Amino acid sequence: MAAEPFEVSVTDAEIADLRARLSRTRWPEPEPVDDWSQGVPLAYARELCRSWAEDYDFGFAKRLNAFPQYRDTVDGLGIHFLHVRSPEPGAFPLVLTHGWPGSVLEFLEVLGPLTDPRAYGGDPADAFHVVAPSLPGYGWSDKPSTTGWGVPRIARAWDTLMVSLGYERYGAQGGDWGSAVSGALGEVAPERVAGVHLNLGSVAAGAFSDPTPAELANLQAEKEFQRTGRGYSALQATRPQTLGYALTDSPAGQAAWIAEKYWAWTDRQGGPEDALPRQKILDEISVYWFTASATSSARLYWESFANFRDPVTAPAGLSVYPRDITRPSRREAERRFTDLRWFEELPRGGHFAALEEPESLVEQVRGFFRLVR
Repeated sequence: MAAEPFEVSVTDAEIADLRARLSRTRWPEPEPVDDWSQGVPLAYARELCRSWAEDYDFGFAKRLNAFPQYRDTVDGLGIHFLHVRSPEPGAFPLVLTHGWPGSVLEFLEVLGPLTDPRAYGGDPADAFHVVAPSLPGYGWSDKPSTTGWGVPRIARAWDTLMVSLGYERYGAQGGDWGSAVSGALGEVAPERVAGVHLNLGSVAAGAFSDPTPAELANLQAEKEFQRTGRGYSALQATRPQTLGYALTDSPAGQAAWIAEKYWAWTDRQGGPEDALPRQKILDEISVYWFTASATSSARLYWESFANFRDPVTAPAGLSVYPRDITRPSRREAERRFTDLRWFEELPRGGHFAALEEPESLVEQVRGFFRLVR
C-alpha cells in the first residue's frame, strides 16, 4: 500500500451547474401544517437553497485541504482519509469514523485539540495521531461496485489501513455509522484495538421490568422515532437505488433530505440553525452533492442496518448526548457493551457531537482513552 496525497477540488463549472439546477427547481405546494411534521417546510427549503446558490462560499474544500489528506487502495477499493499526526512523540493512534448524513468535515474542529492538546491548553499526554477515513461510497472514497461492503468489511479495511500506516495498536471512535464500525473494529482486530469510544449507543430499550424514569423516557422517544422518524432509513435500507435517482438529480431534493436530519437530531430550540450555523449544514450537503454520493451512501443501510446493535466486547466508552436518536442508561448499555469502562450523560448536544459540541466530545474522548491507551 502506498498512500498518495490528495486534495478536494470543486470547479467553477460544477458550481455553475448547481446554481442553474437550483434556479430551475420545481417546488411542491406548501405543507398544510404549521410545523415540520410532514417534513421540511417549503419556506425553509426555499431559503436554504437560495442561500446555497447566492450566499454560500463553497469553501468546504479549502477548509478540508488545510489538513493532510490521502487516498489509498484498501481491499480493492480507493479510500480517502485524513491523516493528522501529532507533534507529541508519545501520541496514541486513533481512527475516527463519521456516519450519515455526515462526512470527515465533521471532525475539523476536533482535529487540532486531539492531535496537539498542548496548543489548546490541554495535557500533551492526551495527544493522538488521528486517521479519519471517508466511508466507502461517501465523500471522496470510491463507490463499491459489488455488494458486501457492510460494517464488518469496513472494519477490516480500517484495520488494514491503520496497520499500513504503522499503527499496531490504536483506538477507535465514532457516531452514527461510525459507532457501528468502531464497535466492529474491536471484534475484528482485538489484538490491536485498545478500546472504542462511541457517541451513539444503539441498544434495545425497554429491556427491564423495573425501568427508571429516564429509561421510560428513552423508550418513549424510541417509539416516537419508530413512528415518525424512521422513514429515511426504511427507504435507504430497502430501495437505495430508486431513492438515488431523485437525490442525485435534484440539489433541492438532496438539500432537504439532509437538512431534515439537522432539524430532527440536533439539540435545537427552533430550526436547525439554532444548533449549527447554516454554513456547516451547507458544507455537509455540498459534500454529498459534489461527490454524487446520495445513492452509494444509502447502500450502507441496505448492507448493514442490522449491525447497529452488534455486541461490543472491546473496552468501551459511551458518551450520551441528550438530543441523540437514542439515549440508553448505563445498565441498558452494559447489555451490549460487555466491558463498558466509561459512561457519561452530557448536559447538551445531539447526534452530531463533533459539529455541535466539539469541546465536549474532545474531553470525552480524552477521558476514555486515558483508561486504555
